[in-house]
Amino acid sequence: MSGVGLRWKGLAIVGAVALLGATVAWLRWHGRETVPQPRHGRETVPQPGETVLQPGVPQPGAPQSGPTASQAATMGPMGPLAPEPGAISPAARAVSSRCSIQLHDVTGQTGIAFGHTDGSSGKHYIVETITSGLALFDYDGDGLADIYFPNGAPLLGTKVDKPPRHALYKNLGGWRFIDATLEAGVACTGYGLAAVAGDYDNDGWPDLYVSNYGPKVLYRNNGNGTFTDATKEAGVADGDKVGAGTCFLDMDGDGDLDLYVANYVKFTYQNHVFFHRQGFPEYAGPRSYQPQPHTLFRNNGNGTFTDVSVESGIAAHPGPGMGMVCADYDNDGRTDLFVLNDVEANFFWKNDGAGKFEESALTVGAAYNGQGDTLGNMGVDCGDYNNDGRLDFFSTCYQRQFAVLWKNLGNGTLEDVSATAGAGAGSYNCVKWGCGMVDFDNDGHRDLFVAMGHTQDLIDHYDHTTSRDAANVVLKNMGDGTFVDVSDRCGDGLLVKLCSRGAAFDDLDIDGDIDAVVLNMRERPTVLRNMLYEMGSRSHWLRVRLEGVKTNRDGVGAHVRVVAGNLVQLDEVHSGRGYQSHWGLRLHFGLGDHPSVDRIEVHWIGGGVDVLENVPADRLLTIREGSSSRSPGGM
Repeated sequence: MSGVGLRWKGLAIVGAVALLGATVAWLRWHGRETVPQPRHGRETVPQPGETVLQPGVPQPGAPQSGPTASQAATMGPMGPLAPEPGAISPAARAVSSRCSIQLHDVTGQTGIAFGHTDGSSGKHYIVETITSGLALFDYDGDGLADIYFPNGAPLLGTKVDKPPRHALYKNLGGWRFIDATLEAGVACTGYGLAAVAGDYDNDGWPDLYVSNYGPKVLYRNNGNGTFTDATKEAGVADGDKVGAGTCFLDMDGDGDLDLYVANYVKFTYQNHVFFHRQGFPEYAGPRSYQPQPHTLFRNNGNGTFTDVSVESGIAAHPGPGMGMVCADYDNDGRTDLFVLNDVEANFFWKNDGAGKFEESALTVGAAYNGQGDTLGNMGVDCGDYNNDGRLDFFSTCYQRQFAVLWKNLGNGTLEDVSATAGAGAGSYNCVKWGCGMVDFDNDGHRDLFVAMGHTQDLIDHYDHTTSRDAANVVLKNMGDGTFVDVSDRCGDGLLVKLCSRGAAFDDLDIDGDIDAVVLNMRERPTVLRNMLYEMGSRSHWLRVRLEGVKTNRDGVGAHVRVVAGNLVQLDEVHSGRGYQSHWGLRLHFGLGDHPSVDRIEVHWIGGGVDVLENVPADRLLTIREGSSSRSPGGM
């Protein structure tokens, strides 16, 4: 304990210096100087409005329009304007006076009465800090994204009159939701941490997997608005562990979805520890416990799974897992996995295509940030932020650490470009959780959303550089490789100050722009309506839903390349992402002033390629595997 005492003395000095020099620290942004963290263990059938495209069938046209004022401000005679070193770009000046992103808080009109609990009794169990993510998916096939909220449960010492449960809210349209939990049969009462949707039995209906502290649960979708608990039959309960992020993926290209289940630490009530700081109780960090091995389940194709953690290589590397995302980052046709660890080196599992994975985070450049620092990692999303045809990553982390934008260099490595891109703006002093690479204004460039809230529930009493509750952050992509913090001018939805965890994104009202839902700790969620078209925007968009035939039904792992004039975008269908959350089985592409798409390429797992040309914008379309084809090839 003497070492700990000395460490706190040192940290107190560092904290005082950091407080007095806050302005200097911010100006040293490009130096990325981080401060040790003041906590133990953590350096501190088609659907409505949908078009099913078939080759050779003419499609209705779309209206023409020119660029919006905000788009024109970002363009020069040769394309997007790039700022001079140390200068404010013309695009950034334009954004400062008028923001094209406007998010409106509509929580009160949705009918959502869900209230989150972390099950706390004042004992400060570590699991309380990490609950939870959420899932957006269309469980009943009506074309509207529904919401699944995992919830906590009473921990030892907590007494409740009515046990809390997880909640499924059905989207009725018009920003109204109804609690369908009991009717659907998904009233889980376990201690929820994460949720992911995927059609593991390829019957055309998305199933739901819930990661808990304690046994996980697999709900099989019956296709009639109800689910059946198939956990025991499928063999995916994964024991009595503290779960974390989870993803469905086709790891071996056999046409069905396998399941990766991250776990956190080996916590029990018997080994529980907590600390005091300045007389206040404080949650322990992950280094106070042993890390838990993760689990990989191979789909047997008959409704059951086999644990292949050992033979795949996954079990050899235990780690305090948090958020994760699967992606074919090197365009080799095999799905890799980026798994964040909390105050440990991250995992980057490279897939050999035959059911084995190599942990390659150090050589890929994803184990630590660009300065070699171990971060208190939280959530991670995937997307091509600079439209260079390669999938990049964005991850969140702890207080006094910069979020990381991982640029894909195209040679099998990633580079931390947060400082030059400005991707850590507005969030340094806060703990960062849910995140999304989302094109909110449909200009063809992915913006960044960060959900924030502290791990320590009493932090306001002894650290005045931060707070438990915090406003979330939106960073606008300027189209030149940089981002600008527009949080204070993009609507009342960013004025909400709560203790957020998971965030998920979808077009909840099917009007062509992406909305957001944020799970807040010990509170109601926040539902944010994107007001893009209510503001008069004429930007175009396209949504793509894949339907696998030889490959998995949802096309999870497939790459979709969309070309509209000089705007070229790449995306991948993911199942599981962000902070222990799920969204995005239907891909969304902002098109700016392009009223149509010149070319769509779908690169399915296994090498098949479908190509569609001259596609009108402003619609949801389904592309069925094999609807058009050419010989298999690379990206």
